[in-house]
Amino acid sequence: MELFNADFFVLTLALVGVVIVIAALLSGLIRSSDLPQVGVFLALGAMLGPAGLGLLDVTLESPILRVVATLSLVLVLFTDAVSLSIAEVRRHGALAFRVLGPGTILSAGLVSLAGWKLLDLSFAAAAILGAALASTDPVMLRGLLRRPGLPDPVRLGLRLESGLNDVVLLPVILVAMPFLGQKISLTQIEWSRVGLDLFLLGPGAGIAVGLLGTSALEMIRRKTGVLRDYESLYSLGIAFTAYGAAEAVHGSGFLAAFAAGLTIAALDVELCDCFLEYGQTTAEMALLFTFVLFGASLIWSGFTVLSWPVALFAVAALLVRPVAFFISLAGTELDFRSRLLIAWFGPRGLSSLLLILVPVFAGIPGAEHLFFICCLFVLLSVAIHGGSLMLLPRSGSPPRMREARSDTVAAPGAPPEPAAAASAGASQGDDRDGTSITIAAMRTIQLSGAPNLVLDVRAERSLGESNLRAQGALRIPPANPVERLKELDVPRQTWLFAFCA
Repeated sequence: MELFNADFFVLTLALVGVVIVIAALLSGLIRSSDLPQVGVFLALGAMLGPAGLGLLDVTLESPILRVVATLSLVLVLFTDAVSLSIAEVRRHGALAFRVLGPGTILSAGLVSLAGWKLLDLSFAAAAILGAALASTDPVMLRGLLRRPGLPDPVRLGLRLESGLNDVVLLPVILVAMPFLGQKISLTQIEWSRVGLDLFLLGPGAGIAVGLLGTSALEMIRRKTGVLRDYESLYSLGIAFTAYGAAEAVHGSGFLAAFAAGLTIAALDVELCDCFLEYGQTTAEMALLFTFVLFGASLIWSGFTVLSWPVALFAVAALLVRPVAFFISLAGTELDFRSRLLIAWFGPRGLSSLLLILVPVFAGIPGAEHLFFICCLFVLLSVAIHGGSLMLLPRSGSPPRMREARSDTVAAPGAPPEPAAAASAGASQGDDRDGTSITIAAMRTIQLSGAPNLVLDVRAERSLGESNLRAQGALRIPPANPVERLKELDVPRQTWLFAFCA
């Protein structure tokens, strides 16, 4: 048994390493070609699985699946919440309401109706399947949201939906689970208990952990300071602690993770930005690793339930989202193309699989059959939504990586006289190997007559929630800084002072 555990540990560690290496090496190709990133890692899992090299065989009973799936859903919900800009949601409250209220709920309801009618599912099973398949996948949407030229309303609508719809849909699944596979009726006291667990204990534990975590961090910042690199890890620690605290009091750890992230988003903008710099990439790697596990064998089990009713349901479920969102977005100022993009690009992926696994891991009768149907639909969505992204025309071509590296805005560009400028920066207190510069050192360079620009590269959340402005700074959004500087035709020998406080 010890040898098996040792071999299993080595294989898991090697698999994590392979995912990180491949994700890094293929990142440029995937971005430039619009290949579905999820499809690449599903193919990697298939290559490692029983049908390929036979190195990985994951079943629904595998302990690694339970651990990784739980971890991934916690990260999905926490990342969704901490990535939100409260100010942005307030400014665009009407759009947020439409995509989450009529859009998401109507989409889930129509899918549930299709499952009830076409697959002869019980009402509870149809509700669970509808909620899972109404969830959009943030990993699959990443390529679209980063695409230059995408209309801002489309980017905002899809980002709000992918960031908030899981917390709308998860309670539907948790409420329907007791009714799946059996005919029961809950008493008023039992309904009160369900409501207490869902909407009080779980979120309450998450808010409490978020408040304590941000308060402790702020206290340590004032006294001794905290390295910025560690603050992103601190955010992950809050997410896992919130999950554990909620489960300890019999609440929903998943809702607690979302509540903790939302608390951080509301109270500590700097901690959010730190998480987005590093923690979000870490979370994405965990999600890609989960796709590899599913790709080994599990997701292909969706073909075992393929039949004419299931195929008809899959087509119906694919088409109900555009109907639901065209209805929900009717009467807005969005043009037809923007409404079409929001309505069509609702890819289902890991979020749907993780949500449907909640009743599976709880041992609810009939949940495995719903999981297989969900797997089939996710494969269909990866092929159709991922493929349609490749057909969407680009407004411009991305810069080559070599050019992007030389024009980075994280540090000053190459000065006209490197030696003199370096000595000036060092004498004025420049630190962090040239990645940070004092105001006095910046003034010295500006007075020398060298070409220079002050850039405000703060995240939208930081910019919207702060009155602090750098005098004469040029606003450059952090998402695509190199593209923006090329559009402005900024000379390569210009000093770039990035303001990000």
